[in-house]
Amino acid sequence: MTDAAQTPVGQNSGAVSPRTQRLQARLRGRYARETRFKWYGRAAIGFALIFLVILLGSIIMQGRTAFYAHSVTLPVHMDASRIDRSYPQGANFEQIVAEQQLRRLGVQDDAQGSKAAAMKALFSSELKFQAAGMISRQPSLLGQTVPVTAPLSDNADLYLKGEISKATPEDQRRISNEQMAWLDRMKASGAVRAHFNSTLFTKGDSTQPELAGLLGAVVGSALMLLVTALIAIPVGVGAAVWLEEYSPRNRITAIIEVNINNLAAVPSIVYGLLGLALFINFMHLPRASPLVGGLVLALMALPTVIIATRSSLKAVPPSIREAALAMGASRTQTVFGHVLPLAMPGVMTGSIIAMAHALGETAPLLLIGMISFVPGMPHAIDEPVGALPSLIYIWENASERAFHERTAAAILVLLAFMIVMNAAAILLRRRFERRW
Repeated sequence: MTDAAQTPVGQNSGAVSPRTQRLQARLRGRYARETRFKWYGRAAIGFALIFLVILLGSIIMQGRTAFYAHSVTLPVHMDASRIDRSYPQGANFEQIVAEQQLRRLGVQDDAQGSKAAAMKALFSSELKFQAAGMISRQPSLLGQTVPVTAPLSDNADLYLKGEISKATPEDQRRISNEQMAWLDRMKASGAVRAHFNSTLFTKGDSTQPELAGLLGAVVGSALMLLVTALIAIPVGVGAAVWLEEYSPRNRITAIIEVNINNLAAVPSIVYGLLGLALFINFMHLPRASPLVGGLVLALMALPTVIIATRSSLKAVPPSIREAALAMGASRTQTVFGHVLPLAMPGVMTGSIIAMAHALGETAPLLLIGMISFVPGMPHAIDEPVGALPSLIYIWENASERAFHERTAAAILVLLAFMIVMNAAAILLRRRFERRW
């Protein structure tokens, strides 16, 4: 009897062949690579979230103080000997209020009037307009003592917010120790109070930080986006429909497609140069107007809208087109009655994302003149106006320290604007998806 016949049955059943061992090793290696890849992805997302939190946190910490401000309410004696009833705007209300407040605090002014000048520096120039407006509306207030409320100056406001410290040497700050002591006494007496800074959202730009607001820039950005949407979306969608559904497949259309893809990667400043040369120097359209800004942003958004629309049209199953044509529908009926409605969620998403991208562009707006100081509100698309990105650039380069906190606040408003637009894109997409 042979050795093989004498081996008990099942003795080598647990043995693994070398080939099986290699397969198992490769399988374990593949699982290990998949696990590492998952962790790489999680780490990338984690790093992105960390940097996002750091970015938003720094902006919020810098800009949170811009959402509240300090104002002062003082009893002011409307001295008839110093205020002209027929022209109260000519009176030096700041000097009057400063002198009266010094007397209340028990401070004796010197011969040069330096104490009164230091007290005047704590009040915003809005004080004289508030007081003059009261006399203009009610001339009977002359000779009486009435409360007048006005914002504090930017430096006084920063001190009360803790942005200017007493520990800083006096020669390195714009507010003296004596002025700080006056502010502390006025705050302790209840004359100074903190409140929500509604000026930031109800007024336009100003050379004085405490009076500067975002409303003019928000309206200007909205008007520019309106012009951009009215031009870029219809033209972009129409061009994409023609390229995807009607154009012949030849060398010319291939060149057009390549150029559209290249235009999507062109730096935005190039579009600003194009807008400056074409719309301002050649067509003589009004400089720094929402019309020119909207046209420039529309040129920049067109490639994105075309590419997004073409991708949405390609995603529609060919069976939809074949079924419509088999039922006797024409090519145009098939495209606009079946294909385009099914592609509409992607079209709307791409269009709104293109608008949100255009909203944040700064370089093209600077080249067409939107870097200039434009106070007040725009009333038409051909009037000079500011925009949120250009206003952020202007405020960040301002010498006054109070503008820097308002820069961060403007960035937060711009981010909120873009978040709303992206949320609108998601909601529209879901609505069209449920509909079709």
